[in-house]
Amino acid sequence: MGNTTSDIAISPLQPAQWPQVWAIAEPVFRSGTTYAFDPSITEAEAHRVWVEVPQATYVAQEGGDVLGTYYIKPNQPSLGAHVCNCGYIVGGAARGRGMATLMCEHSQQEARRLGFRAMQFNLVVSTNAIALRLWKKLGFDIVGTLPGAFQHAEQGFVDAIVMYKLLG
Repeated sequence: MGNTTSDIAISPLQPAQWPQVWAIAEPVFRSGTTYAFDPSITEAEAHRVWVEVPQATYVAQEGGDVLGTYYIKPNQPSLGAHVCNCGYIVGGAARGRGMATLMCEHSQQEARRLGFRAMQFNLVVSTNAIALRLWKKLGFDIVGTLPGAFQHAEQGFVDAIVMYKLLG
C-alpha cells in the first residue's frame, strides 16, 4: 500500500464491492462515536442507508482494495433538494493518507456535476476534531451548534455541528 493518494481511484460503488464497504463501515457504525446510526445496525439496514437511499455512493480504491467510501444525496426534498448531504468513511488502514480530503474534493465536483448548489453536513460530532479541522480547511463554515444533540457512546451527550459550503 502506498503512502499517498496518487494511486487512489474514486468511482461509483459496484454491487460486488459492498462486502469491502461493509468491512470498513461496520466498525465505524459500531463505535457510536461519529455517526448517529444505531451501533447495532444490521448489514441490510447499513446497505439501505449507505447505498439505496443516497443518489450515489462512491468508493476510493487502490488496486482492488476499497479504502474509503462516501455517499451523496439531497439534504431535503423538493425546495431544499439543491443542497446535498454527504457521509464519508475512511477504512482504518487508510487513515492519515489524505483519503477524506480526496473524497470530499471529489464529492464537491460530483455535487456540482449533479446540479447541487451547496453542501451541508447536518451532524459533525463536536468531539471529531479531525473532521471539523478538515471540513474547515476545505471551505465549510460552521453555521450552527446543536447542544447535546449527539449521544456519544463514550462521552455521553455532546454537541453536533452543522457545516455548510456554497459550491458556486
